[in-house]
Amino acid sequence: MSGQIGGTSALAALAQLSDMTTGVGPITQQEFQQRLAKAVQLMQQQKLDAILLTAGTSLYYFTGLRWYASERLVAALLLANGSLQYIIPEFERGTIAPQLVMAGELHGWQEHESPYQLCIKLLQGKTALALDESATFFIADGLLKAEPALQLSNASSVTSACRRIKSTAELALMQRAMDMTLAVHKAVASILYAGISTKEVEAFIDQAHRKVGAVDGNYFCIVLFGSDTSYPHGVANPKNLEHGDMVLIDTGCKLNGYLSDITRSYVFGQPTAKQQAVWQHEKAAQAAAFAAAQLGVACQEVDRAARKYLQQQGYGPEYQLPGLPHRTGHGIGLDIHEWPYLVEGNEQPLAVGMCFSNEPMLVLPGEFGVRLEDHFYMTEQGPRWFTEPALAIDQPFR
Repeated sequence: MSGQIGGTSALAALAQLSDMTTGVGPITQQEFQQRLAKAVQLMQQQKLDAILLTAGTSLYYFTGLRWYASERLVAALLLANGSLQYIIPEFERGTIAPQLVMAGELHGWQEHESPYQLCIKLLQGKTALALDESATFFIADGLLKAEPALQLSNASSVTSACRRIKSTAELALMQRAMDMTLAVHKAVASILYAGISTKEVEAFIDQAHRKVGAVDGNYFCIVLFGSDTSYPHGVANPKNLEHGDMVLIDTGCKLNGYLSDITRSYVFGQPTAKQQAVWQHEKAAQAAAFAAAQLGVACQEVDRAARKYLQQQGYGPEYQLPGLPHRTGHGIGLDIHEWPYLVEGNEQPLAVGMCFSNEPMLVLPGEFGVRLEDHFYMTEQGPRWFTEPALAIDQPFR
């Protein structure tokens, strides 16, 4: 058994963890203002009259207002002249008003009134309206019923164009969140024992995330053992841990809204020759993707690099199993999966400030799966890891 895997009690492992959030603060009002200014510049270039930012991460990204999506419209209407108008249920005014970071007029609608008619009124005859890409259909439907002449479009040409390039402050938050989750990974590997259930492991990971400073614990958690690891996102009834099982743990947390997401795969006990070989192929595929991620290169080339290497080892081709059944990576930030994606067909060039997962998972149906997932971001010098990749199947942490 590796010195990093097993042999420690949960209490002892938790005792070794401490708050890691000191020195990292939230996004400042000045940065929110810069984001709005960039959005307005893009809107003017694209001849958009306004964009509607509905409750969720884009509303927060541009205005600093955190609100959950529901059947009641809570949104910010950003006009091309820079004016910011909030559309809210009137009975929520007392809750929302104190939370505003960016100044704007609050327009309330009563329960019997149409928020869409209110939005049309605020547009003052303008018709080129772009919707936040996460907006639900009923919002678009309500707007068009209120004003059939509206020219609705996808606001991703503004929202994604801003959000996919991370600032220094965003990178710092993500780096710390990744550091926190890596510390949790190290702790959880140390407490494994034969017979432990996935529920026990998930509960420990949540406790550990809280111990390092993630106030809400896990943002998500996948724990799989043995043949269950051949299902990328798990099974309905996961098995308990046995000697010789492949272990797959994928988890992350939030820090001031920004996410971490790291996966480690290793064997509990002595790995077989096949487990070692597949693990090395996974590690090499991850390295091939990282090497291909250079400034100006299309996102799809990163996916192609990992897939080409794996095909040379006899996997696939393409998405066929045994092999890599999904894209090589996704963007990350305020959402766990966001643009851009490292996938065939995405010709978006890599640029400074973009962040990606690198996880060309290998699946052997009915046997096991191996996913090594670390994230990197693009710098002027090329890609840089947030967390260093695993070293070996029996030494998953450096």
